[in-house]
Amino acid sequence: MDELARPARGATRVLVVDDHRMMADAIALAVAGQPDLECVGIAVDLASALDEVERSAPDVVVMDLRLGRDDGLEATTRVLAQRPGLRVVVLTAYVNAGLLLRVADAGGVALLPKDGVLDDLLTAIRTAGPGRFFAPAELLRTMARAASDVEDTRRMLTPRELDVLALLARGYDATTAARALGISVQTCRSYIKSILAKLQTHTQLEAVVAALRLGLVHLDA
Repeated sequence: MDELARPARGATRVLVVDDHRMMADAIALAVAGQPDLECVGIAVDLASALDEVERSAPDVVVMDLRLGRDDGLEATTRVLAQRPGLRVVVLTAYVNAGLLLRVADAGGVALLPKDGVLDDLLTAIRTAGPGRFFAPAELLRTMARAASDVEDTRRMLTPRELDVLALLARGYDATTAARALGISVQTCRSYIKSILAKLQTHTQLEAVVAALRLGLVHLDA
């Protein structure tokens, strides 16, 4: 990378962590080609990542989710513990909402697909940080639609129906749920019938599964 322009003073220092050397070299080359960014090293596993963080003091780590036998999320928490204030951008072969939440919980500030566009990666390196999580726009739109669907469903269910649903999730049947809520069994069954219709399910088990998937109830409720 010596033939590339020397980075500007104050350039963001980037460490690339990926066990596929060709991918790591490609990212490093792309980073080094930016005047405001500087690639300070490449690591191929957790141990070498920790060594490089100590040696090169990067501002940003571009972290592969799968590092051979090592886990990229564990590596994320480890490098953040070693260097607080570090920003970690996670790359993965497959992006989904559940993984985005896990990356955020681990302290990452961005999640991007490996087959995405380079501009997104460079933007994440430059701008992502605490309170500014960067992810593909389509994934964020999908999550927003899902959140809207959950709120719409929650508004459809009455507070009493949500109470009944929570008890069904804990293994109650109509009789024991009615007793717990101080209502008649017939009234409880009417609530259950309404719940099944609103969730577009046919059995109590299907209703519970749908409610758990939507986050309307929790098993520890």
